[in-house]
Amino acid sequence: MASIRADIPEAYPVRRLGARGSRTPLRDEDHAESVGGRARAVLAGVPQWWEEVAQAAGLRGRWLMVEEAIHGLAPPPAAIEGADLTGLTGFELGARYAASLSDDVRARHGRHYTPASLAQYLWNQARLSLGQRRRDIPLPGLISDPACGGGALLLPPLRQHLRALAGADPRMTLAMLPQLVEGIDSDSAAVWLTNVVLASELLPLVARIPESSRRPLPMLAREGDGLAPVAVHARAVLMNPPYGRVRLSEAERARWDKYLYGHANLYSLFLAAGLERLDEKGVLAALIPTSFLAGRYFTSLRTELAQQVSLRDLTFVEERGGVFEGVLQETCLATFTRRRIHRTSVASANGRVTKVAKVAAPRSDRPWVLPRRADDAHVAAAAASMPLTLQSIGWKVSTGPLVWNRRRDDLCARYDETGIPVLWAADLDGGRLHRDPAKDHMRWLVLRDINPDVMLLKEPAILAQRTTSPEQQRRLVCVELTPRLLRDWGGKIVVENHVNIIRPKGSVRPLVSRSTLAALLSTRTIDRLMRCISGSVAVSAYELESLPLPDAATLMTWERLRGDALEHAVATAYRPDG
Repeated sequence: MASIRADIPEAYPVRRLGARGSRTPLRDEDHAESVGGRARAVLAGVPQWWEEVAQAAGLRGRWLMVEEAIHGLAPPPAAIEGADLTGLTGFELGARYAASLSDDVRARHGRHYTPASLAQYLWNQARLSLGQRRRDIPLPGLISDPACGGGALLLPPLRQHLRALAGADPRMTLAMLPQLVEGIDSDSAAVWLTNVVLASELLPLVARIPESSRRPLPMLAREGDGLAPVAVHARAVLMNPPYGRVRLSEAERARWDKYLYGHANLYSLFLAAGLERLDEKGVLAALIPTSFLAGRYFTSLRTELAQQVSLRDLTFVEERGGVFEGVLQETCLATFTRRRIHRTSVASANGRVTKVAKVAAPRSDRPWVLPRRADDAHVAAAAASMPLTLQSIGWKVSTGPLVWNRRRDDLCARYDETGIPVLWAADLDGGRLHRDPAKDHMRWLVLRDINPDVMLLKEPAILAQRTTSPEQQRRLVCVELTPRLLRDWGGKIVVENHVNIIRPKGSVRPLVSRSTLAALLSTRTIDRLMRCISGSVAVSAYELESLPLPDAATLMTWERLRGDALEHAVATAYRPDG
């Protein structure tokens, strides 16, 4: 197992701002939203930090003034008391700035933290995908980050390149860097900081150049739109993009149409733009939510990824405490390559990187089944080649229609002749149907201005919790709503939005019965299979409908099995040799 330290937080803020000239000062009023008081104090402390770093490199004179040392860099922020940044590395400086941003700004702009160690790990995966087995090889082409934030993802490749050329002419090394390292961000404050952080790595080179031959350092990051088309393609694109649903104009939707299914998420647009930035031998490495692996809205994106690149490596990030606070969505480090490969390496990072398995590289728009644990590898491998799904055997899944906070005034604790009992997710706890006392104060719904054909469930079905808690042992918590149980509840119920309803699709008889399907969904193997599909606490209708199932003959043999016999049969089927 490889060691992976997770002690230095880093963020990659992205924000759309109007373009400014390169010499426009970083005025406080320009960044009132993205750069609050604490963040401005960090920026104001940078000139003193730069002076100390330059002096440590043996430089004097104008090289101690950051705006003079870097060609075209904007003057530092307005004179306010700067934070004490003494002794910080470039990684730590970016971390200090990121930590100073308000929680509100992070939430609204999809900004999140990642350890500096993961930035190094992501570059290592990209480097290996590029065929660079050694760590002392110059960069093979342009390395670009279209959402660079504080520049953390660009530091590892830059440092590798500088180590590899330690004995070369420093003037030539500096002159070539703009063709090899590129950062883009729409937040001018973040771009300013990125240029400072990256340039600080170059100061030892400047010290090796005779004073008469020294030139200001190049800016390696620029303010711009990371989603814009490019003229120069990159050998590697690294990114930790912003995330969150975004509304597109008609022109933007037309631009990204082949990558979209339904609404757009910012990080999926950045993945699409990253694909278009790659050259013919390129590698795309990204730290992103895992929702693209299985979500319905990423169907078209999965199609394009499977057609244009191969998923070489995927590492699930298990530990998010202090890194992705408040984020329920699982995250991963994904590396794609233009080379066609047949196997994907899956690993897990939780302080240390643990290899999980090698599985067949995903090639379809269906959810990509990837194990989170080594003991689930056989389940994922078998499922990848299974021919059927829940939907194809005649079952459909819908979400309960009652959104309770929209019908707050129609919910009550007491029964009357107009009331319909409400079934809540808590009523399914433990895999049995009961009336949870905690929900009795909202047990009945009064039918006012409600379409009963939409709201009422009047036939037997299978009910499954749509959201589970991380500490629950099972991801799939299902109950069969039998005719008898339905009668006990009055013959008709209203299902709340945190419950999925599984019913026959159309008038065709499903391939397996309701009772068999309920028993199948309650097996340990199918629960592990769902965890290979969904990394979040939510179980979507689409993911349920997409559950891979074996052939019809195998399913039919399960009709007469229950309990341990069914558990054993299902476990056998979900082994590659089953």
